[in-house]
Amino acid sequence: MPLDQIALLTELEPVVATNLDRHLALAKEWFPHEYVPWSDGRTFDGLLGGEAWRPDDSKLPDVARTALIVNLLTEDNLPSYHHEIATLFGRDGAWGTWVHRWTAEEGRHGIAIRDYLTVTRGVDPVELERARMDHMQSGYVNVNGHEVLHSIAYVAFQELATRISHRNTGKATGDPIAEQLLARVAADENLHMVFYRNLLSAAFELAPDQAMRAVADVTENFQMPGANIAGFGRKAVLIALAGIYDLRQHRDEVLQPVLRQWNVWDRTDLRGDGERAREELAARMAEMETQASRFEEKRAARRRRHGES
Repeated sequence: MPLDQIALLTELEPVVATNLDRHLALAKEWFPHEYVPWSDGRTFDGLLGGEAWRPDDSKLPDVARTALIVNLLTEDNLPSYHHEIATLFGRDGAWGTWVHRWTAEEGRHGIAIRDYLTVTRGVDPVELERARMDHMQSGYVNVNGHEVLHSIAYVAFQELATRISHRNTGKATGDPIAEQLLARVAADENLHMVFYRNLLSAAFELAPDQAMRAVADVTENFQMPGANIAGFGRKAVLIALAGIYDLRQHRDEVLQPVLRQWNVWDRTDLRGDGERAREELAARMAEMETQASRFEEKRAARRRRHGES
């Protein structure tokens, strides 16, 4: 008989406690202010009568600036994410301790990226603030509802996707400072991914069919948490064309390695809906392979037309 949500939370709490201890032992303390070139800063126009932002103030390539804005706006919605996971996992015991620790660590990311962009005049601060207000007012709704295993599967994939996006964005900036900052942020995201990945590994042992169904559903309907940012579709295409984050990376560098860790293809404990879910997952992965190859061909043709390497 499938386990209900309360039973899943109860049965997984010892695994949360173990992995929380592991996380705290591995997590490194770091300080956002150390990754910001403060001496480069200049007063902006407005109350203090400084210099207005101009497009040529930014030394960032256009696509890197776009990716940084998307990444930052995504991080900005932390209050909504905290609400969702605190509602789902609770605020007590090991689950609650993890919720608050994760929120505290994620909070550094938005602080550090915004300070870097503001000090270096990497983006128009007025437009950035307007985008932040717009995005945060749209909130965030957990597309997986309050299904425990669906939510854990989602964040296992999403944290890894975010890690890759941050790392590649850092490289795209051409700025060693930004690259170091985003590599540091990505290291946090990787530890978060491992935490959630380990939880779902335990769930596969506890309720394999339910875990497999969660993985198949999340893979089919996956979207990044910033998908409701204004103009996200266009920005995502630019980011994909630049190779910062595209469908090939999502399939081969996010889904595949995590699925391998969960041993989804060789499990012998699946029955009924679990087997059906695995078949659906296999079909979806094959479909994504076709889609990724087509996108790569179109991107290569586009680059040849524009004389790009």
